[in-house]
Amino acid sequence: MNGDTIPRLGLGTYGRTGDEGVAALLKAIEIGYRHLDTAQSYDTEQPVGEAVRRSGLPRGDVFITTKVADTRLDKAQFMPSVRKSLETIGVDQVDLLLIHWPSHRDAVPFEDYMTALVEAQRQGYARLIGVSNFSVALLAKARALIGNGTLATNQVEIHPYLQSPNLVAHARQIGLQLTAYQPLAKGEIGADPVLNRIAGQHGVTVAAVALAFLMGEGHVVIPASGSETNLRANFAALDVSLGEAEMAEIRTLDRGYRRINPEKSPGWDD
Repeated sequence: MNGDTIPRLGLGTYGRTGDEGVAALLKAIEIGYRHLDTAQSYDTEQPVGEAVRRSGLPRGDVFITTKVADTRLDKAQFMPSVRKSLETIGVDQVDLLLIHWPSHRDAVPFEDYMTALVEAQRQGYARLIGVSNFSVALLAKARALIGNGTLATNQVEIHPYLQSPNLVAHARQIGLQLTAYQPLAKGEIGADPVLNRIAGQHGVTVAAVALAFLMGEGHVVIPASGSETNLRANFAALDVSLGEAEMAEIRTLDRGYRRINPEKSPGWDD
């Protein structure tokens, strides 16, 4: 694993709680997943740590991401919450630490939590740092504050029906990796005729085609599932190579369909 590279196919762990969650995570690791994405607000930090320990793999073989909740961004809570996450996961350091959501209406000053994020990396709590649910304007604000190249990724909702061309163009321009959460639109792409036809031609699932498309666009993907069948089908995306005509056809499916849009969302660009 390249120390500065996020594995391009990971596993979203939302919902993988308790013993059943640990079992699903262990199955994912057995299948070959080496990138697990958790968060303080998911209640899956403990299962992720437990699964990694039980897997028997060296710590360095599994890339672990967690996220600081927007309710813990203030100076008093930020660093203690990061230390608590490390304790809950059972590691000295995570591979990637993200700001989960920007502070709504600047309830916590932007400078406070972005400089705290950099400080967490400086203290060795995270190898890489990044953000989630940031707009182009917030990314520009972050670059002005902490410098270009400091952030490893912006994790945002991206799938065939929400391809975010404006955000993607900006990220490419500044050399920022995007990580796609909900890359399968929570299964809503399953009946899409274009994706079904392409999947049939490749002998794989619609999910594998969608994930291959997003990876082909340069994104990291973190689909979530607890089903062994789906875990295997999603992992098979790594072996799917789409032609340029197929990629172009899937690009036409974009319709700006956003599933995750709480009141605390920033002003989206797409």
